[in-house]
Amino acid sequence: MRILAVGDIVAADGREFVYNNLGRIKRKYNIDYCIANGENTANTNGITVDIANSLINSGVDVITLGNHTFSNKEYKAVLDDIPRVVRPANLPPETEGMGYFVEDLGNVRIAVINAIGRIHMDPVDCPFRATEKILREIENEADVIVVDFHAETTSEKLAFANYFDGKADIVFGTHTHVQTADNHILPNGTAYITDLGMTGVRDSVLGVKKEIIMDLFYTRKKFRFEKAEGEVWFSGVVFDFDEKTGKTTSIERLYFPASGI
Repeated sequence: MRILAVGDIVAADGREFVYNNLGRIKRKYNIDYCIANGENTANTNGITVDIANSLINSGVDVITLGNHTFSNKEYKAVLDDIPRVVRPANLPPETEGMGYFVEDLGNVRIAVINAIGRIHMDPVDCPFRATEKILREIENEADVIVVDFHAETTSEKLAFANYFDGKADIVFGTHTHVQTADNHILPNGTAYITDLGMTGVRDSVLGVKKEIIMDLFYTRKKFRFEKAEGEVWFSGVVFDFDEKTGKTTSIERLYFPASGI
């Protein structure tokens, strides 16, 4: 089984790239299942009902979120009505939606869990305990378990992945928008990468016009963020999962523009 995880899709340019190119990418890499982080798909934060449905219609099987879960006024409708959109499981229990999604594909059952870190983030419940709770709930319901850990620091992501080494099959990080080169399989078999990267305008600062961010750091004044313009690059990772052994066997990083497909 080949699982594609797509790095944070940023704003109109990023989502249009996915709408127009995801099918070709899935065919080229023989993808069986696709997970994408969509918390920045609206301009420039949050997600809408139309965007969520368009991503799913384009070939995304599960959309994960993060610290911008509530950044668009449509978040309630998204979380209540579209189960393929999952929000961080360690948000307050009153939060709409679910922190995981399980799907039976016939030959294999896959679970996708979303959790959010606590370092340099708004206060939330413990991501370790929230994920443990879900693993107990779905103990007999899934053959392959994937976790999107949306967190700021490398140390928290590494600690999380090692804690769940052998309990989850795949743990990948999102949020920092920069793809890391540390993809590897942990001692007990969990496949890991600190961050998938960003699907958005490359000539930017994390998808935002670079001049705005430079001014912010230079003057310390706050400016309204505007999405960058330019060529979009796709960022993601392909995980090979062996259904017979129940192990992830390889990890391949992807990073290219539309012309590279």
